[in-house]
Amino acid sequence: MIVICEECGKKYRVEPSKIKGKAASFKCRGCTHVITVTKPETESSAPTPSAAQSSAPSSETVENKYPSPRTELEPKASAADKILTKPLRKTGRVGVRAKMILLFLFVPFILMVGASLLYFLQLWRMSSLLTHESTNIVNQMAEEEIIDLSTAVAIQCRLYILAHPELKKQDFMKDMGFKTLAVQPGGLKGYTALYEMPDSEGIWRTWAHVNPKIIGINMHDLKKPLGRNFPGFWKIFSGVKGGKRSQGYYTWQDKDGTFRDKFMVCTPVAGTPYVVAATTYIDEFHEPIRQMESQAKLLTEKTERYTFVILGVTLVLIGIIVSVYGHRLTGKIRSLTEVTERISVGDLGAEVETQSRDEIGELAEAISRMQESIRLSIERLRRRR
Repeated sequence: MIVICEECGKKYRVEPSKIKGKAASFKCRGCTHVITVTKPETESSAPTPSAAQSSAPSSETVENKYPSPRTELEPKASAADKILTKPLRKTGRVGVRAKMILLFLFVPFILMVGASLLYFLQLWRMSSLLTHESTNIVNQMAEEEIIDLSTAVAIQCRLYILAHPELKKQDFMKDMGFKTLAVQPGGLKGYTALYEMPDSEGIWRTWAHVNPKIIGINMHDLKKPLGRNFPGFWKIFSGVKGGKRSQGYYTWQDKDGTFRDKFMVCTPVAGTPYVVAATTYIDEFHEPIRQMESQAKLLTEKTERYTFVILGVTLVLIGIIVSVYGHRLTGKIRSLTEVTERISVGDLGAEVETQSRDEIGELAEAISRMQESIRLSIERLRRRR
């Protein structure tokens, strides 16, 4: 039940079950007026109208029944204070400021970080794809270049042999004209060579090569120095049987002991038992791609750093804006809440101050109108009494 002070209009909420006896008295906190609260009677114990009228005491009897506030009612003030309900403010809740930080800071942070990670993932994938495709394109171009070189050298050697029928194979390296045609550079460290298909003894021999030690030897003897790399080399080298061109990759060991892949094309010289072999390290053509890959990696890392810096600065600015605005907004709401609580307990002199022109300002104006309406209602009530 709600009890209103007749002097100042302050309201108190009283639990009837906590009233001991038929009545209790307490002092108003606003004006120290003594308020007497009568416990409501139930229907079963309510007296009949005639009994109530006959037993109704006079004003003098009421004053004698309830002594003056300075004797017996003052001790009961503490008991009445216990009857007042607890403040309505709830604890352990998530405030507006916390919700704003959660919605406008952490949620955008998660979304922006997720988008950034997806962006970088796609960027790295695109860079890797471009590098892979570029490598394949360069490999194709390098293979075509070696094929064209082998074909051109085979045509040149054929024309030279036809023009010099007296030239013997043992003198190919001694004839500077033929040597210049048969042994040509290909790529950075690649070259061409000329070898002969198996003779009557079934032996493959090389007659023009950059390495003089190979001239005239049985090429099958390279099986021991080449070791496990020999089968790949021999498959391409001997694949020209039947006059068809043979090509492919094999592993070669350099002088420093490193193993590298080489690409070789073997083209038969038409009308002769000879074959022109053009070979080179295919990774020599990858140097521009490696430089491009390195530059792309540096550019990607730089973009990643710049993006994270921009992301961090953006989040800091959002955090500052949300904190400042949230502090101002919650301050206004807290101020209006305190004024409303003061009005709810009868302090009608509380001033509602706000300069906002938004919904907060409209709420303050509504509270002010409510305060004025309560003040006028109490004044009318006092005049009636």
